[in-house]
Amino acid sequence: MDGSAAARDASAPSALDIVRTRSLASLVAQEIERMILSGALPAGDRLNEQALATRLGVSRGPVREAVRGLERAGLVVAVRNQGSYVRQVGAEEAIEIWDLRTAITGMACARLAERASPAQLAALRALVKRMEAARRADDAKAYFAGNVEFHEALLAEGGGPRTRRLANELEKELFLFRRRALVEPQNMRQSNAEHAAILRAIAARDAEAARSAGEAHIAGGKRRFQATDTATGGNRHDNGHDDRPPRRAGARRGVAGGG
Repeated sequence: MDGSAAARDASAPSALDIVRTRSLASLVAQEIERMILSGALPAGDRLNEQALATRLGVSRGPVREAVRGLERAGLVVAVRNQGSYVRQVGAEEAIEIWDLRTAITGMACARLAERASPAQLAALRALVKRMEAARRADDAKAYFAGNVEFHEALLAEGGGPRTRRLANELEKELFLFRRRALVEPQNMRQSNAEHAAILRAIAARDAEAARSAGEAHIAGGKRRFQATDTATGGNRHDNGHDDRPPRRAGARRGVAGGG
């Protein structure tokens, strides 16, 4: 082996280095995703790789790989010659996503009605009670957390791996929309009444009633989104695509309703 070949081999990353980088990129992607879903990185914001690397205490390599992964997951969009941005979901696209969630949730509720264990039913009852307490206390943050857990439980027990994966992707795309919709007390009241209807149908082992209740609940969230969007002016000029130019600083963000 000549000197130049040896130098190349010495500088080339080892298999262990590659595994470490990929593992770190996975952790970085989880943290950036958390920041996006929590609103710390709002829709339309540009992802500054160097700033994120400094904030997370890593090099730019894992951040760059993480951002590419989040782009494949639908949370980030790359704009040619401009960089990567937190994806913005338009109102029309949000409606389409709600329609997909309607079918998936109805199916999961029907399956759960056929096989729910006493422990699973007890867990769902506890979540409905917890959300009711949050609603009475006008604690939107606590209600939203319980709402997320309730839907995760429905999918975890009533759906298969592919169903859960697809539902998870759709949930992430609507996460910021749903958080803002559930703030209104009336929306929380309606939402939890629908949760209770789902639970009653599942407990009664009535698969068709459970399917209908699940579909009605997501359809209710869609109506709350549309009502909120209309009342606030929402995304009236939004074409529903995710590849439009990034949001200008200070531009109004879309609002929507919950599930």
